[in-house]
Amino acid sequence: MTWVGVAIALVGALGYALGAALQQFEAVSEGATLALVRRPRWWIGGVIGFTGASLHAVALSLAPLVVVQPVSVATLVFAVPLAATLHGRRPRRAEIAGSIAVAVGLLGLMLLVPAHNVTPVLSDAHALELIGCVALVVAVTFTVARRLKGPAKALLMAVGAGAVTATVSTFVRVVGGGLQGDLGHLLHWFTLAIPVLLVCAVVLLQKSYAVGYFGIAYAGVQVVDPITSVTAGAVLLGESLPTEAGKAVPALLAAGLLIAGTVTLGRLTPDQSKPAAAPAEPDRIGGSVVASEAA
Repeated sequence: MTWVGVAIALVGALGYALGAALQQFEAVSEGATLALVRRPRWWIGGVIGFTGASLHAVALSLAPLVVVQPVSVATLVFAVPLAATLHGRRPRRAEIAGSIAVAVGLLGLMLLVPAHNVTPVLSDAHALELIGCVALVVAVTFTVARRLKGPAKALLMAVGAGAVTATVSTFVRVVGGGLQGDLGHLLHWFTLAIPVLLVCAVVLLQKSYAVGYFGIAYAGVQVVDPITSVTAGAVLLGESLPTEAGKAVPALLAAGLLIAGTVTLGRLTPDQSKPAAAPAEPDRIGGSVVASEAA
């Protein structure tokens, strides 16, 4: 069932990437405001993204958190070109290179995680602790981001958004993986927490997209989400992590690729640009330049 879950997660991740690119295009145009709800393309992106997220939830009910989460990283190489196309330009070489570096680096790290499926169990106390920690991360990152501009602002917001999306995935894994054929297990506050956390994640994602640096924002979410999810899976759900010393060097190389790719994406210009007002054309009279007078 693990490979079935991985296949479903890959299809869902591709849908999520397309939905994210569509919503980011509208968020740059309108800003992360209620005006977005009047944009049909934003809703289309939301429907596609929600479908992808739903498939991701199905995958989490079939395979461990530490296996499913890294799959979404591969879509980074598709999401960035999609966003560039929507903005009417060709993808930059640095965007492609940075996206591939991030995807390969993070996939390399995640592939070092062994795939042992266990029934996820999360206590109420640990669940509240997880929500509290993530809330603190969001408060810190967004407070600091308000004083920044450019890619640093987008990256910090993406860190907060990624932490919340990871929390959603963790709760989905616990609820879906713990059903064991008994729908009565849905009658728990974890089930109610999922849509609330999901709405928070969507709002935070739109804010990070609205800054204009889709590459760095999407990469930031794709890095923070699986790393946080894998950590939660190992610490809270009892899912296994690698302990062999022989995996240290590959892990360091993969981490280096991830960092290099993220830095490359962060140095790019924003997706939106406001053209400067064209100067008034002067009239040349007798070899001298005289400013045109308004009629």
